[in-house]
Amino acid sequence: MDDIVDIALHFVTTPAETTGTGSGIAVTPYGAGNINDTYVVEPAAGPRFILQRINQRVFPKPQLIMINLRTVMEHIARQQDHTQEERRWELPDIVPARDGQDFIFDANGDFWRATSFIEGARTWPEVKDAQHAREAGYALGKFQRLISDLDVSLLHDTLPGFHIMPRYLQHYDEVLERYGIDLNRQELRYAADFVAQRRAWAPVLQEACAAGKLRERPMHGDPKIDNIMIDDETGLAVGVIDLDTVKPGLVQYDIGDCLRTGCNPLGEETKDVDNVTFELDLCEMILKGYLPEVSPFYTAADYSYLYDSLRVLAFEQGLRFFTDYLAHNVYYKVKYPENNLRRALTQFHLVEHIEAQETQIRQMVRSLAGA
Repeated sequence: MDDIVDIALHFVTTPAETTGTGSGIAVTPYGAGNINDTYVVEPAAGPRFILQRINQRVFPKPQLIMINLRTVMEHIARQQDHTQEERRWELPDIVPARDGQDFIFDANGDFWRATSFIEGARTWPEVKDAQHAREAGYALGKFQRLISDLDVSLLHDTLPGFHIMPRYLQHYDEVLERYGIDLNRQELRYAADFVAQRRAWAPVLQEACAAGKLRERPMHGDPKIDNIMIDDETGLAVGVIDLDTVKPGLVQYDIGDCLRTGCNPLGEETKDVDNVTFELDLCEMILKGYLPEVSPFYTAADYSYLYDSLRVLAFEQGLRFFTDYLAHNVYYKVKYPENNLRRALTQFHLVEHIEAQETQIRQMVRSLAGA
């Protein structure tokens, strides 16, 4: 851990801690992210902060992440200057390095950045109850509303191909061909058949965008339930974190991801795959928190594609987990060899439960949207 302490010292400005071996500074692994390495840094003086090593295999141009983050934070600050906040709202801010830059490269070429620690709040891996669900919807909706008028051309595409289903399907086909995988094992055959049965439908959101029905806006990119900060005392949402994937995209990707994670009480890490469900009551609560926030900029088409967004995002995540399993777990961190396969099967079972409730979900959206 000493090398991590040395990295952390680049972001500590207290003179007594910027010399020597870092005496008085504590660095501890933090969170359960599948992509980046995250630590919480506690200096002897001054506020603690989050330190992250960005996975450059996933984000080949990490500097663009920081440019986007500054652009978004400055835009939101201007928005909030003109509003009277009735409740706490806080997003992670950039902690600059001592040389004034927003990041550093270490001797190994690894990319490190630091952001402020949001005190008195935490994230949860699964939704706790109805209030938690509603607050998650509120947080995503408010974030989208605050950036809805940000010129999308000001944002860099930090993750080309992200959420683009034809690209994921192509990669899946390439992995199958490259590794010559035998899919006769029961679970693998189920997953492969599942993908085959839905691949023609999967690009529905890209097709709607190409036809002009949907359009690109600024998006969060990864608003899973465990990226929503909940106040420890009030239980109210105070903001969203993990802004690395903020970029041009469809807001449908965001709400689909929030719903697929927020309405599955067992979570995406469960091994109890057969009992995975999509809970309509939690869906209703998320939408009750979300839709009032986005109504100022939502179009009729945005509402009409909400069900498709949910179905696509659950299918997409399952496909990505399955592909990574077949490729020997090169993208997502895993805790055991079959982890990505279990994750994939969880998402595929979730899709089946979503599809079985299509009529109810569409009626719910129409009712809540006032249509």
